Amino acid sequence: MPDVPVEKRKGPRFPFVLSAEVIEFPRGAKLGARTSDISRTGCYIDTLNPLPKGSKVKIRVTHHDEVFEAVGSVVYVSPCMGMGVSFEDVTREHQTRLECWLNSYGDEY
Repeated sequence: MPDVPVEKRKGPRFPFVLSAEVIEFPRGAKLGARTSDISRTGCYIDTLNPLPKGSKVKIRVTHHDEVFEAVGSVVYVSPCMGMGVSFEDVTREHQTRLECWLNSYGDEY
């Protein structure tokens, strides 16, 4: 019987397409990408070259003129498609900014 992924997300996802920059630790390699969905605790990054599962990353997401930053980990990989990132370290300021984006999501779309 094939493995069936278990839903581990802690909150609802929003299909928000946003510009993203991912920086891999400790090498500092930068990857330009975009989100295809985002939640309060993580996001999915569309990229042809996803980083390996377990990679530590800093993510920088831009919405209009505002920026959200977080440190996280790659928790799953879809080869040649993208990767799921779980946020692990987010400042209160950036968490509040993300909350505002998600709360206004229905107003913009």
